[in-house]
Amino acid sequence: MKQPNNTLLRVNEPTTLLPFLLDKMGGMSRTGVKQLLQHRQVSVNGEIITNPTSALNTGDTISIRHGLPSEELHHPKLRVVYEDEWLIVVEKEEGLLTVATYPGSTETTVFSILKQYVRRSNPRGGIYTVHRLDRETSGLLVFAKTKELQEYMREWWKQLVTKRTYVAVAEGLFEQSEGQIRTYLTEDKRNAVVYSSPVDDGGKLSITNYRVLQSAQRADSRAFSLVELNLETGRTNQIRVHLASIGHPVAGDRKYGSHQEPPIDRLALHARVLEFVHPVTEKTLHFETPIPNTFSRCVRN
Repeated sequence: MKQPNNTLLRVNEPTTLLPFLLDKMGGMSRTGVKQLLQHRQVSVNGEIITNPTSALNTGDTISIRHGLPSEELHHPKLRVVYEDEWLIVVEKEEGLLTVATYPGSTETTVFSILKQYVRRSNPRGGIYTVHRLDRETSGLLVFAKTKELQEYMREWWKQLVTKRTYVAVAEGLFEQSEGQIRTYLTEDKRNAVVYSSPVDDGGKLSITNYRVLQSAQRADSRAFSLVELNLETGRTNQIRVHLASIGHPVAGDRKYGSHQEPPIDRLALHARVLEFVHPVTEKTLHFETPIPNTFSRCVRN
């Protein structure tokens, strides 16, 4: 699945990246090699590397992309967490859609930003959505660089993903510090809402495990809890609907029953941890972001 116009090199003995490239690049200057690294044109075993002192092991594969250099992504609501020849993992802020909601939309989305980013270094490059986050949910997302990989990851998503952890600020104080929510969820696409049922009504069985990290009864009589949530299934709006179903809607979630004045100016839900098996290298990749400071402030007395 490598991009065209790549040079592939094999490491025969342990070394570091800069001297290896100087030896293999046919007289290229030290400055020229460093520019390849700075422009994100060098990958080691599929992962883009910019550090010239990175260690290399016997059997490692080095890929050098020629043509237009890859550039850093600079956007106030999106940052690249990981990138290799096949995947991009990003962290988005709230207020940014994953993909457009209707054909022909000109709204800026994570997809549109990444499409431009990828094509700056490879005009024929593509970007393909694997999963989504709601507009007002922040956190981690993974995208594929080929249609075939997108289809594979979607089909085997449940088997590939080993951990998905969210944090939320929920209304009220929980009676139990941890528990499991199991209901059947039905999506009404016409009205863009999801319904929950404790019994099998034809919906999809959905499971969310929760653990209360901290709670606070505030001076203004409002109570909020900081909750960690691990998904066993990944349905549309699952966390939002599940927390609402037990009487603790996500703070600021008017759509699913929030009735208190929100403690922060956003939906208090963040995709904090994403761990999955790389579909090409078969290595387990783990990505983790901090709990937003605004969330922690919500549960301080």
